[in-house]
Amino acid sequence: MKKLSLILIAILLPLATFAQRGLNIGYIDMDYILENIPEYKEASTQLDNRVQEWKNEIDAKRREISEIKTQLENERTLLTKELLEEREEDIQYLQDQLTEYQQKRFGPGGDFILQKKQLIKPIQDQVFTAVQEIADRRNFDFIFDRTSEIGMIYAKSNYDMSDQVLRIITRAANREQIETRRDRVELEQAENRTVEQDSVVQARAQASENAKTERELYIEQRRRERDSVREAKKAAFQARREEILKERQARTDSINAAREAAQKSKDTIN
Repeated sequence: MKKLSLILIAILLPLATFAQRGLNIGYIDMDYILENIPEYKEASTQLDNRVQEWKNEIDAKRREISEIKTQLENERTLLTKELLEEREEDIQYLQDQLTEYQQKRFGPGGDFILQKKQLIKPIQDQVFTAVQEIADRRNFDFIFDRTSEIGMIYAKSNYDMSDQVLRIITRAANREQIETRRDRVELEQAENRTVEQDSVVQARAQASENAKTERELYIEQRRRERDSVREAKKAAFQARREEILKERQARTDSINAAREAAQKSKDTIN
């Protein structure tokens, strides 16, 4: 309750200040606009025809189920228990199918809602674009749609108090979590800052975080470069070592071959 009161104060006090200087407020009638747009009227007629087809299908299914029920009642005394249960199960299946079809066409996420949204959205986009243009040109503070549940469709950004409301909620939550005197001092300092000052602090913190990230990336890059140089030196050393070993082996093989040739020559003379 206390949080709600603080939020209402944050909202109502600025509005009272704005009211003193006078607000420029306008409204539109979305229904009237839509009724006078030929494209919308044509598409709406097509949707109405489709809706009527769906309703006719539903009525036909209802009549079919009703006739089957009447027939069952007339034949009930002639049917065995097993046949009666089977017929009742068939009727229940048809009723479930009908309910599923109704939901598919007219349920919360049904075809009617989806197609109506698809129909009206392009027109709404045009209306919102026109409202934005009028608001900028004639310096409106707020514009409402008197036929809409949403109500307000345009407001100047300087009237947006979302950040202030979030700050109050966050402050209240932070107060409940205070454990040390240092935390209390830091919280009081944060609460005394304005939204603009908070933005500066957050920007500095973000800049510091970015700098930290850049520093870490730089260090990581230098480490990779050093590792790469070390690997290159290690590979060069290994290649040179293998080359020297091959040369030594070649000399050894040559000496052994010469000795063997000399021994064979000596054996031949003897």
